[in-house]
Amino acid sequence: MSGPNPNIKHPIPMHMRVGFLKGLVNAPNVEIGDFTYYDDPDGPDKFAERCVLHHYPFIGDRLIIGKFCAIAEGARFIMNGANHAMSGFSTYPFNIFGHGWEEGFDAKTWSKEIRGDTVLGNDVWIGMDAVIMPGVTIGHGAIVAAKSVVTHDVPPYAIVAGNAAKVVKMRFDDKTVRRLLMAAWWNWPVDKISRNLNAIRGADIARLEAAV
Repeated sequence: MSGPNPNIKHPIPMHMRVGFLKGLVNAPNVEIGDFTYYDDPDGPDKFAERCVLHHYPFIGDRLIIGKFCAIAEGARFIMNGANHAMSGFSTYPFNIFGHGWEEGFDAKTWSKEIRGDTVLGNDVWIGMDAVIMPGVTIGHGAIVAAKSVVTHDVPPYAIVAGNAAKVVKMRFDDKTVRRLLMAAWWNWPVDKISRNLNAIRGADIARLEAAV
């Protein structure tokens, strides 16, 4: 078994709603790992336009998505370009409309709202209509429930839900999580992953470690 080509745009014949994003997104401020896919009945081709919002290159923030992530229909990544200055009485962005309103605007009042890159680890599952806010890091193996709004970092292998999303359950105990992070199967060569699929999709950590 060699596995599918991670660079192919539509890896499932006759099922064009699913696409590997690495071959579909070429924005310089977006980084997507192998085999991560987006599933949308309207097709995955417009992922960057529909799902990555307020992402302007001049700001400098990046969206980094790891390998083997599953992103459901309607997920949204709100980037730092959506932020408004909040240190004054009004949050209205007068300056962007020009005609004199830009005069006297202190760019530092806005730039201090920048919260950094948005990062998804490997093997993350993002549920339908979930919203990921700017600067959030979601750990390896985490699950974000449908319609959740993620405003803070998510630990590896946590399940989060709600608005604002909170940890409702850990998928595994702390020791197992540490062992999974050490195994880091997503970094194995594809042929090794293919040979050990049952260990990866199973629940026997010793068997997975034996494959390392």
